[in-house]
Amino acid sequence: MSSHPVKRFRRSLVSAAVITALTATAPAMAQDTEDNQDGEFLGTLTLGTSKRAVQTDTAEAKTIIEQGEIDDRQANTIGELIDSVPGVTLVNGSTPTGSGINIRGFGANGTFGTDQKVAIIIDGATTGGEELYRIGSQLFTDPYLYKNVEVIRGTVGSFEYGAGLVGGTVKLETKDASDFTGGKPGFAFGATAGYFNNRDVYNTSLTAAYQATENVELLANFSYREQMNQQDGDGNFIGNSAFDLPSYLLKARVQFDDSQSLMVSFTQSETSERDVPYDTFFTSTDAFGNVDRDTTSQTISAIYGYDPYDSDLINFEVALTYANQEIEGTYVPGSSPLETNPFFGPVVIALGDANHQFETTRFTVRNEALFESSALSHRLRAGVEYIRRDRADEQAAPGGTDNRYAIFLIDEINFGGGFTFTPALRYESSNIEADPFAAPAGPPGTPPGPPVTVDVTNDALMGGASLRYEFENGLSIFGSIARTELLPIIDDAENQQFIRQSEVGDTWEFGFAYNTVGLFSANDVLALKLNYYDTELDDVTTYSGIDEVDISGYEIEASLAFEGGTYIDLNGAFIADNETVAIDTGDVAEFDRAPVDNFRLTIGHRFGKTADLSYEAIVSLDDDRESPLTGLSGDSFTLHNLRLTYIPQLDVLANTSIRLGVENLADKQYQPLLSTRPAVGRNFKFTMSAMF
Repeated sequence: MSSHPVKRFRRSLVSAAVITALTATAPAMAQDTEDNQDGEFLGTLTLGTSKRAVQTDTAEAKTIIEQGEIDDRQANTIGELIDSVPGVTLVNGSTPTGSGINIRGFGANGTFGTDQKVAIIIDGATTGGEELYRIGSQLFTDPYLYKNVEVIRGTVGSFEYGAGLVGGTVKLETKDASDFTGGKPGFAFGATAGYFNNRDVYNTSLTAAYQATENVELLANFSYREQMNQQDGDGNFIGNSAFDLPSYLLKARVQFDDSQSLMVSFTQSETSERDVPYDTFFTSTDAFGNVDRDTTSQTISAIYGYDPYDSDLINFEVALTYANQEIEGTYVPGSSPLETNPFFGPVVIALGDANHQFETTRFTVRNEALFESSALSHRLRAGVEYIRRDRADEQAAPGGTDNRYAIFLIDEINFGGGFTFTPALRYESSNIEADPFAAPAGPPGTPPGPPVTVDVTNDALMGGASLRYEFENGLSIFGSIARTELLPIIDDAENQQFIRQSEVGDTWEFGFAYNTVGLFSANDVLALKLNYYDTELDDVTTYSGIDEVDISGYEIEASLAFEGGTYIDLNGAFIADNETVAIDTGDVAEFDRAPVDNFRLTIGHRFGKTADLSYEAIVSLDDDRESPLTGLSGDSFTLHNLRLTYIPQLDVLANTSIRLGVENLADKQYQPLLSTRPAVGRNFKFTMSAMF
């Protein structure tokens, strides 16, 4: 469907102009750099460091959160950790269930835990279920298991990880034994204990690491997190927010020789809830009644690597991963007013008694080759993969299997002189086989037709390209265009149109980045990145009554770190335009699942290696839209957070760290636009960690 031909022409014209301009200027820019090939050693510099590095060296909209920031934020969930990334918004977020991650308006939406447009990957394993009404969960795990989180916003950087990712990709990497042993043979133990005062949140993490040799390392981790129903800024209890979450991590790495390695990891998180509302997104019991629910999320990854030192053409990896999510429910008798209704009662009970299971097996073979052709240098990543998803058949959740085959190709081509062009392609084929469904009823007096068995194949070729040029002064400009297709999922099996209809997403982006050393004094560091994106999603099947979604916006990331230890971080996301087109009427309206404008400012100071003190302001700007679920508007609010990390420089407290924090210092009462329940009020946090 093409409802805005003028707008589409304008986008295509501007996109082409950006790419053409970059292409035209690159040869001249490259020539300017040829006269400055010689360098000299400047000595060892002690540069100012910020809380988070800005990724100025890539055209992708990418943010990396490393171990230090993971520890400092004392996040209760992964969602609470990555909502500090521009463009990322949470649906709720302070609990592992009933919450989700939204990137640029796509992902979780408060009705379903996910819309398949954001990929969540743990050690290479693709996690999460499909569209479970009111109980879906994108990411069910504990922050203590991870040392690195990478968030890729948009399509152009996501072709290696899946199809239809107009929102983006979240990649998590678990901890290694060498993170504790320092890469030296021997044993190491780590212990962390934390307490948050808003309704007594307790958490702990115990790690045992063993490095038999420099080439063999083993790690075991147990983490536990317990939370009562929290309180909002007005002192009211936030119903349906209590949980207890034990999590486990087992991981081994073996370096067989200079070229071969093997990594195997296992993660599991689980929780048991008794007599809780069926609808995990809201705070109290509704017509669906209550359930006893046990939720388990598991991932297993085995990755073999072959990287011979004498060949740049081979950096080979074979990955076999498995992800399993089970949600087992038992309806609590008498909890729903509809239970005795002859029509709705059986449906409500069947929903409560459903046992959902999603299993995703992924086998990927990829290679990275470095080579030169003429005056060009290439970093070529190519791979093939097989993906199988099995889904149990339950009430309002069709079961079946989805077998996919994919090929991807990403070639980072460097023309010299700072000019980089990166085309990417992905081909994916999907075959869905689903259990037979009852045929639609015929005219009155006629018998129904035979059951419908679903066996449908869809495929798509998708791709994009980015172009970047870096000047000698640290300034770079970039642009990209990308098209992806979200192939039908098992959830679509009951709809004969949707099971054959792919959603098509077109995105173009452009922006600039700048980094420099020595802004005010010799070792000050400034990094800045500004990105504009425009995404149009056509042939929509995910959102009821909508055929087209159009959303655009700006994202900014900046950091200024002074030599003396003071740093300033700023990031924000601002929606320039968002609209939807209704299927039946063609009416244009605002996309009510889009996030609101917001930004974060952090000002901090590092006192050598001993302490890091920071203040963070979070500003959400007023928005006149209303949530489709709650009817609430996106009122503006400002939050104030304080954080202190103290690392004693005393032998008796060696390898010990203490972290203090207070979030929502003013005890502000607020509810973000996409959330279905009020946010947490003032929360004092204390965490202590030690290594032995």
